[in-house]
Amino acid sequence: MKGAEDMAYETLLVEQHEAVTLVTLNRPKALNALNSQVLAELQMAFAAYEADDSQGCLVLTGSEKAFAAGADIKEMQPQNFADMYGVDKFSGYDALSRSTRKPWIAAVAGYALGGGCELAMMADYIIAAETAKFGQPEVTLGIAPGMGGSQRLTRAVGKAKAMQMCLTGRMMGAEEAERASLVAQVVLAGKLLEEALNQARTIAGLGPLAVKANKELVNAAFETSLSEGVHFERRIFFGLASTQDKQEGMTAFIEKRKAGWTGK
Repeated sequence: MKGAEDMAYETLLVEQHEAVTLVTLNRPKALNALNSQVLAELQMAFAAYEADDSQGCLVLTGSEKAFAAGADIKEMQPQNFADMYGVDKFSGYDALSRSTRKPWIAAVAGYALGGGCELAMMADYIIAAETAKFGQPEVTLGIAPGMGGSQRLTRAVGKAKAMQMCLTGRMMGAEEAERASLVAQVVLAGKLLEEALNQARTIAGLGPLAVKANKELVNAAFETSLSEGVHFERRIFFGLASTQDKQEGMTAFIEKRKAGWTGK
């Protein structure tokens, strides 16, 4: 199977930096607005990333001006209920958010609005440049979020801020987004990609089974009760105890050397 960077894309730039896949949204004239072609190519890139054993983390980014300014209004404007319902519009983005067990990071600079904010929130976490602005301004167009924005935003920042943003369409700057726990970290705009790639390399250099397990556990905490989550966590912990990577990791720690992970 071809790797992600070997495929032909028109709306994305895809590169491999050692064990890290870098995907850049590339519709500069449209401020990286998300249309059906972007979705199809993102699905291809993520599927190739998931299938490539040499890749351990993915970074999704845009331009300095816009991560993604929203869904493509020109594409949606003529579509009615039957058009959208018939093809279950945006369902592909739900599939995208569940398409890889490997981790991925959104590196956001500039505008992440509407569908752009929703896409960023699908990542395992967001690193934001100081210039980043997040928002769900769909109400100003006579519509509402349709790619999970009202749901993920509320879970991330709480009801009050999410309700305010969805009802007024106001944007949230990077510093507020960090305080509200929407983003994990804010960095200088010129350091965004460097920091995101460094963190991705750190993740990619760890044991792949443990990385997948930790991603699964945090997601479970997000979606289940405390008692169910703790029970699930313990079963995963016990399961990892039988892996070669657990034995190697603990032996390497005792011997004060770097572990050699095998993913077994």
